[in-house]
This record gives sequence, structure tokens and C-alpha cells, in this order.
Amino acid sequence: MSEIELPIELKRIILDGAEETKLGDRKGATKQYRKGNLHIREYEDKFTVHTDRVDPREDPIGHLIYDAQEVLIGLAGAALGGGMIGALIYKLKNDSKFKKEKAVAGGLIASVVAGYASYYISKKLKEKMNNG
Repeated sequence: MSEIELPIELKRIILDGAEETKLGDRKGATKQYRKGNLHIREYEDKFTVHTDRVDPREDPIGHLIYDAQEVLIGLAGAALGGGMIGALIYKLKNDSKFKKEKAVAGGLIASVVAGYASYYISKKLKEKMNNG
């Protein structure tokens, strides 16, 4: 998905009919908007605009599948990584009365690390593929 940069002076025209939104990666923008499948980011000196295949306000799951796969990969990484580490910690020979708590805590920490790493790596790969 390639983005187009537009001058800030076109604000009135660009934002006509657009709605401010929290959905989407801000990428440093001060605000972001949606207008149908358009995702508009406002910076201090410019706008960037790209088209998503699916409007996340209409079909959030479709948007994740077609436009934001890195989020799905991050969630899968978090679930798998956290679950595997939590189960491994629980299975260790440990007669502590806090066995479950240690497994849950370890699983949560692993979940955050694995989820972020999965998201970050897949996002960078996606950017590299889209930018040639």
C-alpha cells in the first residue's frame, strides 16, 4: 500500500466528509481520519493518504486480514509464545505453592515479548515488500 503525500494547505478539501479515528497506526501523525476506505494521517506540515482494502469501521476482522496482517501475526505470536512458555514453566519440577502464579506471570511476560517481536518483524517485512 503506497501512501501519497499532500500539502497541509489542502486540509479543508482533504478532510471534507472524513471522520477522525483512533483506528490505525498513527506513524507519528498528530491526527488520523477515515473517509470510506481512505486512511488519512495529518502531520504538522503535510497529510499522507492511502487506500485500505477494507474499512475497519465496517469490517474489523476483514481489515485485519487484508490490511493489517502484522497485528494478527503479533496476536498469534503473543498467544503461542505466552502459552508455550507458561506451560513449560508449569511443567518444571517445582513444588512451590506459587507454581500456577509463576507459570501465569512467565506466560504473560513471554506473551508481551513474543507478540511485540512478531508484530515488529512482520511490519518491517511488509514495509520492505511494499517499498520494493
